[in-house]
Amino acid sequence: MGIGLDAVTALSPTSDTRAGEVLRLRREISRMQRRRSEHALLPLDPSLAALLPEEGLQTGTAYTVSPSPSLVLALLSAASKKGHWCAVVGMPTLGVEAAAAFGIDLARLILVPAPGERWLAATSALAEVVPLIVVNPGTRARDADVSRLSARLRDRGCTLLVTENPAAGSRGAERWPQSEGTIRIHDPHWHGLGAGWGLLSDCTVTVTATTRHSPRPSSVRVQLPGGHGAIEAAAAELTALPSLGVEPAPSSRPASGRSVVDDGAPPELLHWAEAG
Repeated sequence: MGIGLDAVTALSPTSDTRAGEVLRLRREISRMQRRRSEHALLPLDPSLAALLPEEGLQTGTAYTVSPSPSLVLALLSAASKKGHWCAVVGMPTLGVEAAAAFGIDLARLILVPAPGERWLAATSALAEVVPLIVVNPGTRARDADVSRLSARLRDRGCTLLVTENPAAGSRGAERWPQSEGTIRIHDPHWHGLGAGWGLLSDCTVTVTATTRHSPRPSSVRVQLPGGHGAIEAAAAELTALPSLGVEPAPSSRPASGRSVVDDGAPPELLHWAEAG
């Protein structure tokens, strides 16, 4: 019926057989005969849904994302769990074990690890039948090619996530043309390591998104990856209650049993004392 992990040949030989493999890929994916998506949105993990105004990825559009494997897998996970096919082009270090930990259905995941200069042809072919694609561009695309791919995305209802060049930093110089928005991670903080002991357990990051229709940044704090290898909502930080100091001697307690706080104590201590 379709093609999975073991049915896609890596488009990375050094000869002209690349073109033939692209054609074979086209023939294989044409057997899937996917109809145009009738859904306006693809779902996001609940911990990321608040990032976008519609709480999902718009179909027929492209987004610029940070080149983080964890972020990529987190963005694919909810759609994959709903039964959608997903594809990743040009990310040879992406691990299938990590994908499985995020709940991605490996039977509906297409990997094209190293397409070289054929990344655009592979992406365009996949856009015919795969509703959600991540691509790490190997070369800069011409404006005419970007326009043709954008038209195909709209026609087929495909959503494209394009990783940006890390060298661009926050300047956004490598933002994908005609992008609907950006989704980036920053401020990572790993947990688990002590002073010369321990193992990395999880990483807390901030994910920030902007869109053309909502240019004001929206951010969430999540564990990426969390303790179980997938994305998790970051626990709310608890603010420590102010210390009441040394408990007074029993003789200083009133008949009601409440502690007596000195009249010169700060107002916040008085508040907590009255609250019990």
